[in-house]
Amino acid sequence: MATKRKVNNLMALAVLSVIVQRPMHRYEIATALRAHGKDQDMDIKWGSLYTVVQNMAKAGFLEVVGSERAGARPERVIYRITDAGRAEMADWTRELLASPEPEHRRFTAGLSVLAVLPPAEVIELLGVRIAALERIIDTTSEEMDALAVTLPRLFLIETEYGLAMLAAEAQWARSLRAELQAGTLDGLDAWRQWHAEGMPTDRIPDLGERGKD
Repeated sequence: MATKRKVNNLMALAVLSVIVQRPMHRYEIATALRAHGKDQDMDIKWGSLYTVVQNMAKAGFLEVVGSERAGARPERVIYRITDAGRAEMADWTRELLASPEPEHRRFTAGLSVLAVLPPAEVIELLGVRIAALERIIDTTSEEMDALAVTLPRLFLIETEYGLAMLAAEAQWARSLRAELQAGTLDGLDAWRQWHAEGMPTDRIPDLGERGKD
């Protein structure tokens, strides 16, 4: 079970991962997050950065060490990580690496209700998705190869994992599409009949009832 954290927002972990390098104000934090590609690794909402930093300071994970002003710009408060922040960062990372949790993805949501579309359309849509995944895989692989020239694998490991997940998804989608095309998917005949006869949607099995008596 996930630990109930004082600041339960992955953006907080991202902030800790960059501010551990040196004290920063919020603009520097945002710049560092973008430079490290954290907005690609985590669900970061930039408009929440101010609130997240404030909450982390209240929780004792960050502390104010000064401020600076450049010209007519507003004063910028500089924060640094505390010992409690370092401990939180390490504990949170351990949890994320060791404890699997269900992740709600849009593709899973679509698959859970795919019966509302006719099989032929699903075959076509899966083909579109597979082609898109292949483009993303190719582009990301090229980018990672270019970065690998100057960066050790340690700093590309999350991209490597992302590629593996994309490749697995593409392969699974190809397999499902092939079953639909070959007519071997269990329940396919009934599915076709629902759409051929215009059967009311309330007759389509409710996948949300799985596991209930």
